[in-house]
Amino acid sequence: MVRFNKFRPPGKIVAYLQFLGAAGTVTGSKHLINTRDNASGKQGLQVLIDCGMFQGAKEWRLRNWEDTPVPAHEIDAVILTHAHLDHCGWIPRLAKEGFKGPIYATQSTIDLCSVILPDSGHLQEEEARFHNQKKSSKHHPALPLYTLQEAEDSMGLFSPVPFGDMKRLSPELSFRFVHAGHILGSCMVELFLGPERNARKFLFTGDIGRVPLLPSAPGRVVRAGPDGNEDPEILVMESTYGNRVHPHDDVRPHMARIITDTVRRGGSVVVPAFAVERTQKFLFLLKELMESNQIPRVPVFSDSPMAIKAVEIFMKYSEEFTDATRELVRKYGSPINWEGFHFAPKQEDSKKINEVRYPCIIVSSSGMVTGGRILHHLLLRLPDPRNQVLFIGFQAPGTRGEIIKNAAKSVRIFSEEVPIRAQVAALEQFSDHADTEELLFWLRTFKKKPKNTLLVHGEPEATSQLQQTISSQLGWTVNIAHWLEKVPLG
Repeated sequence: MVRFNKFRPPGKIVAYLQFLGAAGTVTGSKHLINTRDNASGKQGLQVLIDCGMFQGAKEWRLRNWEDTPVPAHEIDAVILTHAHLDHCGWIPRLAKEGFKGPIYATQSTIDLCSVILPDSGHLQEEEARFHNQKKSSKHHPALPLYTLQEAEDSMGLFSPVPFGDMKRLSPELSFRFVHAGHILGSCMVELFLGPERNARKFLFTGDIGRVPLLPSAPGRVVRAGPDGNEDPEILVMESTYGNRVHPHDDVRPHMARIITDTVRRGGSVVVPAFAVERTQKFLFLLKELMESNQIPRVPVFSDSPMAIKAVEIFMKYSEEFTDATRELVRKYGSPINWEGFHFAPKQEDSKKINEVRYPCIIVSSSGMVTGGRILHHLLLRLPDPRNQVLFIGFQAPGTRGEIIKNAAKSVRIFSEEVPIRAQVAALEQFSDHADTEELLFWLRTFKKKPKNTLLVHGEPEATSQLQQTISSQLGWTVNIAHWLEKVPLG
């Protein structure tokens, strides 16, 4: 890969891309575009594509507390691909550090962020309060990364851009959103550098949704698959599942068996689920299985205020639904009103779920068990072998979710070592990330191969495997992005 030469002649103007996150790890997505850089240190337009929070291992989480390598007040704009914390969760901190520019996103992404970011601020305040009460932090006092109020304040910076509309940021830089098919409102960013007629095109995928190699998988809420026929000069692409192929079989029989077996032995099913997309998908499938008498009609508790608001937001954007989802909504209405499905907006409602001693299904966030109400449910139900923990999402290395999923004997929750005696299972069919086969299927739709493909948003093993696969099967030039690396754009 070409890298900067520190002896470049003074005054030479070179645009560059710098990786400030999601390089060497899955989370913390931040890609900086700088349209000029010269020996005098004068900066041109600086745009950040995504502004995500690091999650997982402590070495990465600590970077959430570091200032950006480029001062926040010198960043002119943020372009956001979608509303997952590892892509949007650091926005309030960026604003806290002095960023005052616009944040461009689709309207449905903005609506989801208006729920996700304040919730994140609230959880961080709660965690800081807990550590201060227990004196369990080496920092005195323990502080939140940002507060609920700071998250709400940052929402004033958001500006909607519809899919397909060209947005010009300067005479030399413009972009447009195209469908990524990952979650509601998710997009890839086509970035154009240079005068309109001779602009060079770069593509940033964000997270790429499942490509429908077979008929659309049951339970899919939002349309599947990214837009094809791309022709970027440089492709910056996710690699989360670069070393894995998802099961492509119908997930419903697996779900039905796990739930039915748990209920028969008198246990409950606890599902750590991301509040956006994954919870909605799981609830729709539960409804379908109950109505077709494939699983017992037991109470379903959705214990996440954010998930409740996310359901309400989803119902506003039916144009992004699959045909199957539209039909379920037509027949049964909004999940909020389904009989036997209970939503817990308040903490008191959540505590009442812990008093339930009969079989039930509890769907709660966070999806990687890094915080939130799911911790209380697992604290109570993990020690009982009648219960079932069911994972339906990616578990980043170092998270509690990964520890539980990988058959550990115990896991630390609220400074307590909790024995894991409950049954544990994972359904990989729920993933909203394209796997290796699906990524290759999408890449083969390109009109021409990129001059360079840069892999981000993956653990080293997955990224390395995907690099080898694309190089050998497509003959493309593929490089792995490194944290803080600068790549000249010419």
